[in-house]
Amino acid sequence: MSTGTLSEAVLEFPDNRLLIELCGEFDRNLTDIETRVGVQILRRGNILAIHGEPSAQAEATEVLQSLYQRLEQGRSVGRGDIDREFRMSEKAETPDHQLDMFGSGDRIEIKTRKKLIEPRTEAQKAYVKSLYENELAFGIGPAGTGKTYLAVAVGVNMFIQGHVDKIILSRPAVEAGERLGFLPGDMKDKVDPYMQPLYDALNDFLPGKQLARMMEEKTVEIAPLAFMRGRTLSHAFVVLDEAQNATSMQMKMFLTRLGEGSRMVITGDRSQVDLPRGVQSGLRDAERILNHIEKISFNYFTAKDVVRHPLVAKIIDAYDRDSESG
Repeated sequence: MSTGTLSEAVLEFPDNRLLIELCGEFDRNLTDIETRVGVQILRRGNILAIHGEPSAQAEATEVLQSLYQRLEQGRSVGRGDIDREFRMSEKAETPDHQLDMFGSGDRIEIKTRKKLIEPRTEAQKAYVKSLYENELAFGIGPAGTGKTYLAVAVGVNMFIQGHVDKIILSRPAVEAGERLGFLPGDMKDKVDPYMQPLYDALNDFLPGKQLARMMEEKTVEIAPLAFMRGRTLSHAFVVLDEAQNATSMQMKMFLTRLGEGSRMVITGDRSQVDLPRGVQSGLRDAERILNHIEKISFNYFTAKDVVRHPLVAKIIDAYDRDSESG
């Protein structure tokens, strides 16, 4: 890179084909970066000229160079990758030997059958590391921060690698503030609406036919929390989603299902408890009772870690401010 004046930074890219991918269709990627940091990016052949404040130029330059390196490594570049590069611009420490499955450097990747997943915030990165390092891990924070999505991705990865024999996903069948009344069909038909977010995550990571076969063979199970009673979950990757809606007794029951060779992840959002008034959330109790035990990790997310639509983070912040002022 060479720098002209304070108002312009110039980047030269040797491979014009990769530069086209970097810019995106109709220069969409450049537009995203311009909007994000308040710069103007002009393309001149194989050169990108960045106009704006020096600090904004530097940020845009770092992101463009990182994205170009991704393309040189044979990776793709999309809006999610741009978002991740901005969020992860501050370099973290190199992962230890336990995480050599992720490759070299500080990049963490989760390989599944359908896609490669990369954490998009430092909190997500720390969370993924803790899922591999601890047999029992908690992910706590608002909606849209990737708590369950990343946990299911790690479960699929560990199944593919042969570290576990099955994946078990569960959540309390609690209605979110409304009475649905009688639901037709057999037991599966009745509980599937509550479990749909877990199906959605699995479908992102496993081909449909393989997932159907695994469910038929019971190597993948999706079941309500109440169905876990009396079981010992051995050699399995177990996820309890929406754990804020588990009662204290249910949480204790679930945690004590942990068997030999298994890993367990508990995810929840303390601000979205749908239990009846006066019933204590088992997630809050678990935090208080277990936070001193080694090999049990607690990872926390905030609105800054939301990776859904940008408005979601603003909505969460607005509700948090309202509850504090009330």
